[in-house]
Amino acid sequence: MTTSRRKFIKISALGLGGVAATTSALNMFGANSYLDELVKENVAKTFKRTPTYCEVCFWKCAAWTYTDEEGTIKKIIGNDNDPHCYGRLCPRGTGGVGMYADEDRLKTPLIRTTVNGEQTFREASWDEALDLIASKFNSIKEKHGPEAIALLKHGSPGKHFEHLYKSFGSDTIAEPAYAQCRGPRETGFNLTYGSWVGSPEPTDIRDTKCLVLIGSHIGENMHNSQVQEMSDAIDNGATIITVDPRFSTAASKSNHWLAIKPATDIALMLSWMNVIIEEELYDKEYVKKYTTGFESLKNHVQTFTPEWAYGITTIKPAEIRKTAREMAHAAPAVIVHPGRHVTWYGDDTQRARAVAILNGLLGSWGRRGGFYFKESIKVPKYPHPAYPHPKWGWKEIGEKYPLAQMGITTEVVKASIESEGGKYPVKAWMVAGTNITKSIPNKELLEKAIEELEFMVVVDTMPMAVTGYADVVLPECTYLERYDGIRSATNREPSIAVRVPAVEPKWESKPAWWIAKQIGERMGVGDYFNYNDFKEVIEWQLKEMGTSLEELEKIGVKNYPRTSGSLYLKEDENHTFYTPSGKIELFSQELKNLGFDPMPVYNKHPEPPQGYYRLNYGRAPMHTFSRTANNPNLNDLKKENDLWVNPKVARILGLKTGQYVWLKNQDDVTSTFSIKVRVTERVRWDSVYMVHGFGHDNKKLTRAYAKGINDTQLISKVAIDPIMGGTGMRGNFVTILTKNPHKNIEI
Repeated sequence: MTTSRRKFIKISALGLGGVAATTSALNMFGANSYLDELVKENVAKTFKRTPTYCEVCFWKCAAWTYTDEEGTIKKIIGNDNDPHCYGRLCPRGTGGVGMYADEDRLKTPLIRTTVNGEQTFREASWDEALDLIASKFNSIKEKHGPEAIALLKHGSPGKHFEHLYKSFGSDTIAEPAYAQCRGPRETGFNLTYGSWVGSPEPTDIRDTKCLVLIGSHIGENMHNSQVQEMSDAIDNGATIITVDPRFSTAASKSNHWLAIKPATDIALMLSWMNVIIEEELYDKEYVKKYTTGFESLKNHVQTFTPEWAYGITTIKPAEIRKTAREMAHAAPAVIVHPGRHVTWYGDDTQRARAVAILNGLLGSWGRRGGFYFKESIKVPKYPHPAYPHPKWGWKEIGEKYPLAQMGITTEVVKASIESEGGKYPVKAWMVAGTNITKSIPNKELLEKAIEELEFMVVVDTMPMAVTGYADVVLPECTYLERYDGIRSATNREPSIAVRVPAVEPKWESKPAWWIAKQIGERMGVGDYFNYNDFKEVIEWQLKEMGTSLEELEKIGVKNYPRTSGSLYLKEDENHTFYTPSGKIELFSQELKNLGFDPMPVYNKHPEPPQGYYRLNYGRAPMHTFSRTANNPNLNDLKKENDLWVNPKVARILGLKTGQYVWLKNQDDVTSTFSIKVRVTERVRWDSVYMVHGFGHDNKKLTRAYAKGINDTQLISKVAIDPIMGGTGMRGNFVTILTKNPHKNIEI
């Protein structure tokens, strides 16, 4: 048996406290209570207040960090003037204190070494670790070109390392948030409207009369302002339609729950189009003025009747017609929500197209209660020399996916495997802010790529599984301990927010901007980092924007008036969309020219074999992917995931609630750990469900180790979206094992 060159190595607060997790996350927000105001008042009197914006999820809600006289962080409270949160943080946001206080954090740089024939990590100084990284990167750059050094990143740290990479000539950059999450949505809506959906999504939920959720778990994914607005919409009598094989939190608040057969969503939406067009319920003036391809669409959906869809989706024709009519009667104040994590079955761009087309027929894009026209304010670029032009990068690596608009992580992984014979070989990785072992499917392929790398660096706050594969591990400090880029995201009105360190970094951890600068200087590109402290960058940018860091430290968030025009379409003026035709494209000539279906078509997907069930996964309101499972505050709310099993299945297999089981997928991949059964009518009999982000196998994550199952481990079958390269991950099937398959194996 050969020894692996890069063996996986297991690296050796106050806050929410007793707050209980509620089954209805929609009730976590609302009008400020007396108690809430009392807490704010007392904290304001006693503690120092520092502005920040949250890094626990991508919503980046602005907040105030409160520290006591000893410099200890005591509380994080939402900024009242922030349109991302309206002053109310979700459990993740208030629990961010736990990221700072977690004793399991990475504390010092680590370098892979061999002792007595065994690979391990040893502690190192920052100078030694940084010198080694710069030396290896420069050596690979000279031998293979800068393009051979790839960056896999996520969140704020990724921005700093992206600047580093572009400064030394590499654009081989990708992030799981695209190909493993929202990419198909952006491509589908861009093809239809000439606009990405973006983040936060420009959904006018507060004024909607009908909200349609297709596999979008608002209330569990905790997109802050959307959750609050949905709660208000429900209070205002809006109709909620939820399409989901599981009775989610959103479904529990809905007028209609359509328990759809998994992988049949396009069939349902085509039948909705059939009803809306055949019964002439579409917005005729809007369609005539703003769209192209309506007659083609009308002919296309003529045979896709509710009766046809019933045989595919298991949703009764009467229910399909009723919900289609409710959407139309609410139009244009209706939203067929584009969702967020939409990499499901491999035809995901076409499913996003179906969502976009439905909204076009209902006239909701650019209308009150539908989708507003988003706006952000541009943050000036801090001066630096022009970036060198790479010979190749993410576009060339993903060239077989013509409409990819960002780097595709799985294609970068394949480019790192010499046997794949790619034209664009990747020899080194830096992984920053993303635990790719739990976000990128197909563990076998991932480990093969890592094995062939010449060098790998991981930057993280925690000893996540990915750190065990690194040659060098660098401890990043948390968002509460650092300056970062100015937050400027699209919304109804532009706003900016700043992140100012409330405390000094703990142990030997450092901010990403500092790490990037130090590596850059050692690689000979120090001219791109012409500042001593990132605070100087922020001060310069804010001055260029007519404000100052001093002002933002006092207010945290600065809101600006809109300058791009109305929030909605004006009836008396024409609007040009950023599509080839200048209109909403119900029929896509661009797709046709590329050899794809110009309008969505339903294609049957594989179904579970006998004794197997489709593996569905989702989110919990108190956790963000796998990154928060060890957070002492959030772990206290949810320590492990459980397996939702329909009572019919439970009876056949003799399962009881609370019983621990193991899972094995269609490729004989068996879960490392067990999971607790939850017998419930809230999931279809042909599926099982679990929350993503658990099943950590690193004992140094003392709260998260061996708690529940890692769903990504069981996702070995992936359906690739041929249009933009997204990895459809909902085509995996599992069987349930009641006896420990590892009883003779040390885990």
